[in-house]
Amino acid sequence: MTRIYTLSRSLSEDLSRGLSGRFGAVRRLAARFAAAATLAGLAACASNSDFYPTKGDAKPHPGVAKAKLHPIQGIDISKWQGNVDWASVRAAGTQFAFIKATEGGDHVDERFRTNWDGAARAGVPRGAYHFVFWCRSAKEQMDWFKRNVPNDPSALPPVLDVEWNGHSQTCPKKLPKAQALAMVSEMLEEMERYTGKRPIIYTDITFHKDVLEGELPDYPHWLRSTAAEPEQRFVNRKWMLWQFTSTGRVPGVRGDVDRNAFYGTPSDWASFLSTDCDPREHKRLSEQGLCTDK
Repeated sequence: MTRIYTLSRSLSEDLSRGLSGRFGAVRRLAARFAAAATLAGLAACASNSDFYPTKGDAKPHPGVAKAKLHPIQGIDISKWQGNVDWASVRAAGTQFAFIKATEGGDHVDERFRTNWDGAARAGVPRGAYHFVFWCRSAKEQMDWFKRNVPNDPSALPPVLDVEWNGHSQTCPKKLPKAQALAMVSEMLEEMERYTGKRPIIYTDITFHKDVLEGELPDYPHWLRSTAAEPEQRFVNRKWMLWQFTSTGRVPGVRGDVDRNAFYGTPSDWASFLSTDCDPREHKRLSEQGLCTDK
């Protein structure tokens, strides 16, 4: 920044010299403007580096620019992405994928098994997520999840996707906080019994404020925040995963796809892959019989 200021000051001095030697001044001005622009560009690149330049965003928001600075990034996916070329997804540097498996007590994503098997063949670490439907009991939903999602020891921990279903034609209601929290807790416990892994909670700003704020601190959280950093939208919530755009572009996926960032370093990610636990909570959770090496 100091160098750019010096260049700007010298430009002003050149302009004050009047018409005398105007052509030399013009040449000097052009050269200095070019130098200043180059320095500014380099500074911008240094502060906004993207670990995955082949990936992009159809509608990038400046509020989430820092997401690109996280070295471990992945996607979440469902039938809406159609046929996925998982080899290309992996070649683009994708470190993980969460795949929609089930919803409510009677719906399986029609591309779940294709995506589940395709990601595994390509070497993309993957986990399954269940989308909660508030008009079915927790038991019905977890019975359905267990019936349709393989208990694969190599998979990432399962995800419970908790949002209000305001656009649903059959179940748009919101439950009282205590009732919703009881359902969420019951499903998390059953997911953990089934897989032996501490589930991840995925949520958005509204549901977190209505139900989760100050609750369930022992579970890792995956937060949706597409216009600001999570710390600016979620009160007192440590995040492990950040969904920062729904209009991402990733080789191997046609059209929009959700992009996500992991909070930590490659070493933290390696620890997570080997233990299925947030490294920040490893010691405490290992005392509960979790976080054992695969």
